Amino acid sequence: MVLPASLKPNDKIAIVATARKVSSDEMSRAAEVLKGWGLEVVYGNNLYRHENQYAGSDAQRTEDLQNALNDDSIRTILFARGGYGTVRIIDKIDFSAFEKNPKWLIGFSDITVIHSHVHTNFGIQTVHGPMAINFPKAPAHVLDSLKNILFSAGHKIEAIHHQMNRRGKTKGILVGGNLSLLYALNGTDSDIDTKNKILFIEDLDEHLYHMDRMMMNLKRSGKLANLNGLIVGGMNDMRDNTKKFGFQTDNPFGKTAEEIISESVAEYDYPVSFNFPAGHIENNYPLILGSEIELNVGELTTVNFNNRVFA
Repeated sequence: MVLPASLKPNDKIAIVATARKVSSDEMSRAAEVLKGWGLEVVYGNNLYRHENQYAGSDAQRTEDLQNALNDDSIRTILFARGGYGTVRIIDKIDFSAFEKNPKWLIGFSDITVIHSHVHTNFGIQTVHGPMAINFPKAPAHVLDSLKNILFSAGHKIEAIHHQMNRRGKTKGILVGGNLSLLYALNGTDSDIDTKNKILFIEDLDEHLYHMDRMMMNLKRSGKLANLNGLIVGGMNDMRDNTKKFGFQTDNPFGKTAEEIISESVAEYDYPVSFNFPAGHIENNYPLILGSEIELNVGELTTVNFNNRVFA
């Protein structure tokens, strides 16, 4: 997998929106931080367009991403926010210029579409990490970690032990992202290959029975059988069946998201780490998807990204 070049002072970073709409106020903190890193911030021409929930029409969102990919002076693309909408434009994007001149692509959640498409079709590493809208609430150490990755400095993150972890050491290329998006991409041109890989998953605000459905989909399609390891990030704000159509019910699903995942991989013997600090949480540490990593699940979970250390 190709590693994009490290950034230098005065390099350009573009903020573009491929999914839900944003405002200039929501982008201001990210611009302030990025300028403090010595970068020149440029904005998609249609960044503040609105079409229902989207940041402009499909054509406008496509135009902004395409322009940023084609412009060789732009060294990094930071996505404005997630939500929904990237899958509507992914097949309209021409990645030929990007393939010849790779640059960092940063985002998570709905941006899993782009991560997966780029890894599968072009073999280029990307960053699963905070988007522009997340900068105001992102802890300083998370933003420092993102800066370190972009400027090729080392850093270290500690992940505490989880009682459901399955211990072990392994190596492999890190792939994955938002579970709902991986489920939605299964069988498409943006589908990922998980054989001998280390899979990362995270999700937010899903019904527990839907979590089970998605994990069963990954299992039945062979995506869990031949992993080298599994890293589970934030699985928060999950919903049970105890309230439906405004009425209380006595029909709970009976398992947590972590229990659902653990059951799905129980027959396999690779290391599994739960509660890893990445996903829809404030401690959304950046992960280099497409990078070959070393995973060590013990008293702490450690993940080594070459000279970048996640512990």
